[in-house]
Amino acid sequence: MPKVSKETASRVEEYGPVVDRREEMDGYTVEFVSFGADADLDGPLQSLPGGACRCPHWGYVLAGRTRFAFADHEETYETGDAFYVPPGHRPYVDAGTELLQFSPTEQLAETERAVAEWMRRQQEGAP
Repeated sequence: MPKVSKETASRVEEYGPVVDRREEMDGYTVEFVSFGADADLDGPLQSLPGGACRCPHWGYVLAGRTRFAFADHEETYETGDAFYVPPGHRPYVDAGTELLQFSPTEQLAETERAVAEWMRRQQEGAP
């Protein structure tokens, strides 16, 4: 069976204060994500239907706190909490948070493309 740890993840990407260590396994992406500053994806997610992430996530809060906003409610998870977040959410993460997250790779890629495009437009000064 495949396995991965924070130390053995084959991809490490830094997005400013966010460090994402990840591995793809059998159609799922396993991520160890560390947040050095508060983070939200409201801006980047606006190009997706409903302005929200369309990918489900299963995870565990290793440290800190994260909040997921939905059209009709919010859910907050803190250190030691396991979670499932269905499509249609907007994430907000406190500085110092560390997450272990599992996501379907193809659905995650859609969200990542939207975020990358938003970041590119921001760097170019486009609206």
